[in-house]
Amino acid sequence: MSSIPPFGNARGATLGASPRPGTLASAAAALSQAPGPRTERLARLKARTPKPGEASFFFFDAHFKAEAVKILPGEYFVYNEDLLIMTTLGSCIAVCLWDRQAKVGGMNHFMLPDSGGNGQDSGRYGSYAMELLINELLKMGATRMTMEAKVFGGGAVISGMNTINVGERNTAFVMDYLKTERIPVVSKDVLDIYPRKVCFLPFSGKAMVKRLAPSNPEAILQQERLAAQKVAPVSTGGGSIDLF
Repeated sequence: MSSIPPFGNARGATLGASPRPGTLASAAAALSQAPGPRTERLARLKARTPKPGEASFFFFDAHFKAEAVKILPGEYFVYNEDLLIMTTLGSCIAVCLWDRQAKVGGMNHFMLPDSGGNGQDSGRYGSYAMELLINELLKMGATRMTMEAKVFGGGAVISGMNTINVGERNTAFVMDYLKTERIPVVSKDVLDIYPRKVCFLPFSGKAMVKRLAPSNPEAILQQERLAAQKVAPVSTGGGSIDLF
């Protein structure tokens, strides 16, 4: 994959159907055209009763001057207006799905490909997270024939996890899954050593990724360690815990 052009004070790019360099200013301009009065929409979003696994942390992003929702590990969000859907990633994967005809999109954030046979249905696992995201898009008028995907994450950012290739396995899983479902991947920024911040606009399908400094990913590492403690299956040998 080609290197990502710089913008601002960090490395990043705007990723659309045809990936090309972009700016934070152009993204802000797109957000300024989002339908509906902003203050009313933020109040409406905060008043929602979230579905199981649906993100519920809504806020006003001062940088973009727009409403936003943050996706935590195991969560998803689907919408048909251009608010910001945001997440931060280390070895986890975020998939942004967009229907180019229905103008609806969504993002998930999963940690591991599957539950390792322990029977858990959770958005922290890719197999369930992808099914959940696709089904929510279908409920809002999307069809599989007109969906496209943008994929982010899978970085080797946690010391000691490289030997079990969590990021690589997550990336391989999601690429195989999307190929099987015949959903084209039009943009991706995966693997390498970088944590990432991802922003997605579900009405227009625009996606932005910023590669964060690999030397200072403490907040992301803490987030992933805490979530990993909840999903790591106990192995049958020696009482050790393996990530699978």
